[in-house]
Amino acid sequence: MNYVLAILLPPLSIMIAGRPILGIVTFLIWIPALIFSGGLTHPMFIILAWLLIHQGAVSRER
Repeated sequence: MNYVLAILLPPLSIMIAGRPILGIVTFLIWIPALIFSGGLTHPMFIILAWLLIHQGAVSRER
């Protein structure tokens, strides 16, 4: 479910993955990036969120 949320709202997904400060910083960068690039940078934030979600899942398995 969190991977789907990462597609729509990457900063919120990062916060839910257990990284609230990084989620806030990402949000502060994400909004201007969306406005100035017209959405071209959005895939970069999706990949960041997926990596952090995956990293959290792997660390919980150990």
